[in-house]
Amino acid sequence: MSRSIQVAAGLFDSRPYGFAQVTVVRTPFGDVANVSGQVAWDADRKIIGAGDIGRQLLKSLENLAVALASVGATLNDVGALRLYIKQDHLHESEAISGALRATFGDNPPCATWIGVPSLANDAFLIEVEPSSVFLLRR
Repeated sequence: MSRSIQVAAGLFDSRPYGFAQVTVVRTPFGDVANVSGQVAWDADRKIIGAGDIGRQLLKSLENLAVALASVGATLNDVGALRLYIKQDHLHESEAISGALRATFGDNPPCATWIGVPSLANDAFLIEVEPSSVFLLRR
């Protein structure tokens, strides 16, 4: 098996920090895409939706869509999401659910909501991590 890095235009380049936003691993059974947890940063590392967990989740999902598009996949290819939510914002379930419904409609992926004391930046209220996505071999 081998891993290749995909640098997705529109996402900040995380390689100087020691990690990739998107990798593809070739296996005997096909290619598997992995995406780092996505937050409400734009490509210039500017927070979108400061203080608004619903807006931050929408931006995080937009970033996830950009990451997936870089390897020919879409949000419809994601089977499950892990949502890391700052504990003091877990009560904002309506905003979180609304953003998920706005993005996925009647065909949502599985989701696990995990309360955490903090994320990598104090301004982040939520981080979205998708399950691995299996790709058709090109």
